[in-house]
Amino acid sequence: MLKSPVKNYLHEGAFIPAHPLALTEERKLDERSQRALTRYYIDAGVGGLAVGVHTTQFEIRDPAFNLFEKVLALAIEEIEKAQVPDSFIKIAGICGPAEQAVKEAEFAKKIGYDLGLLSMGGLQSLTEEELLYRTEKVAEIIPVFGFYLQPAVGGRVFSYDFWRKFADIPNVHAIKIAPFNRYLSLDVVRAVCNSQRNEDIALYTGNDDNIVNDLLTTYNINVDGKKVEKKIVGGLLGHWSVWTKKAVEVFNEIKKVQHYDHIPSTYLTLAQEITDANAAFFDAKNQFKGSIAGINEVLARQGLLQGRWCLLEKEELGPNQMEEINRVYAAYPHLHDDEFVETNLSKWFS
Repeated sequence: MLKSPVKNYLHEGAFIPAHPLALTEERKLDERSQRALTRYYIDAGVGGLAVGVHTTQFEIRDPAFNLFEKVLALAIEEIEKAQVPDSFIKIAGICGPAEQAVKEAEFAKKIGYDLGLLSMGGLQSLTEEELLYRTEKVAEIIPVFGFYLQPAVGGRVFSYDFWRKFADIPNVHAIKIAPFNRYLSLDVVRAVCNSQRNEDIALYTGNDDNIVNDLLTTYNINVDGKKVEKKIVGGLLGHWSVWTKKAVEVFNEIKKVQHYDHIPSTYLTLAQEITDANAAFFDAKNQFKGSIAGINEVLARQGLLQGRWCLLEKEELGPNQMEEINRVYAAYPHLHDDEFVETNLSKWFS
């Protein structure tokens, strides 16, 4: 069910940002800015896009807003206009109980998405077995990209056995590891390595607090007395929705050294700089409450959004988050892409 160019690129390792939501001051969809954002990411050199995910705001599904189908369709329209390569990975976020998830998968598949990023968020009442059944039903419709969402933003902790069974489900092609926790991340790697399908599943980092280290680590997992080697080959990240052009350049550098026996220590320094910037954007000091507003603030500063507004008024910057964003902007000029955005802004909004 997954096209060969997409499957090959997925396993090679792609740079995939989580697409934000553009709103007017009245908290209505700003279609012009939404399209401009998609154009920005494509011109920045991304390998794919994830739309309708946490960064896009899960609330787009609420009947009060009813934006899920519209936002997914806008992204597809811009991707098609841009004539991207056949390998470009189009990912739709899929949420909710089984019935809702199946409907979202059917719509995403119909309009041209390659995979569904299946969130387990907001389903605390369901058992692990029920969530596995839900995954199977979605996988019958669209190739599945698994998603270990951190508990601070609506996810939950899963057992090693859950991920072991998850990896065995046919038509699961990748897993985004994003618990922001090294122990839980390792559970997923071990589970996939112990699956008969370990070569069919690509691992992606969603750990915005540990991006570079995740991408540079080779795991050697003991499976029945034999070593199984596995890498986290790419990323699907909210952090990559800002300063994207420079982040693509960094990712391409990392891909060149990913298989070296000895990694230059400069990458360890870079890793901490990126984590520091992420802490500001994601409001780590306040348990990530301002994560979406923080991303939107950076995009608004660059002119890609009219403002940092979210669908829910309570979604705002956390205490001292603005000061932190100011600090990292000044501290890491080599990480932002303001010049690239300024040069192309009028083209993306035309």
